[in-house]
Amino acid sequence: MPKKEPAEKAKATPHHTGHRQRLRERFAKAGVDGIAEYELMELLLFRAIPRRDVKPLAKDLIARFGSFGAALSAETARLSEVPGISDAIISEFKIVQAAALNLAQAKIMDQPAISSWSALIEYCNASMAYNPTEQFRILFLDRKNVLIADEIQQKGTIDHTPVYPREVVKRALELGASSIILVHNHPSGDPTPSQADIDMTKKIIESAKPLDVSIHDHLVIGKGRHVSFKSLGLI
Repeated sequence: MPKKEPAEKAKATPHHTGHRQRLRERFAKAGVDGIAEYELMELLLFRAIPRRDVKPLAKDLIARFGSFGAALSAETARLSEVPGISDAIISEFKIVQAAALNLAQAKIMDQPAISSWSALIEYCNASMAYNPTEQFRILFLDRKNVLIADEIQQKGTIDHTPVYPREVVKRALELGASSIILVHNHPSGDPTPSQADIDMTKKIIESAKPLDVSIHDHLVIGKGRHVSFKSLGLI
């Protein structure tokens, strides 16, 4: 068999040969700060696509959804619409998303809410910022402001979630909570409280006050941003 010339060898070798190993080594040395967001997506895609250049798909996902986190959090139906996305890739995404939420929650559970406030915000962003519909979450605190429970009370539509003040207070009493933090997301991405948000918060405060349950704060989560009612002077 005739020996291949160098040009023929180069043509036969995919241009991305060795890229995976180089990217893994760069990530091992520098961590997430040393790679681009699409490269982090590549590292994840490597697991589900063993032999293919995944850079175009990684860049397409970032461009389509806006960020690595948004792509991971996207609904299965939307991910399935992307050319090149298989059930195996979606499964990898959802495993990583679940692991990230579990780690974020572990940082705040059984911890004083005040001292772990940045971790609490990080968790709320990770769990709610990219939801396509509104979700109303309650964080329950004991007398020392330690987070004892985290529950989703209601899920709504793209711009509305039904909230029942009596149910909120009832659940706080069942758990022995002394105060609560209300959290909900705005799928639009803009965390500015609406008048309905303000009115609903006032109703919960009024229902909770006679039973010695205080509202520590109400957080509105947008895409990469959040608003605190307490910081705005609304509580």
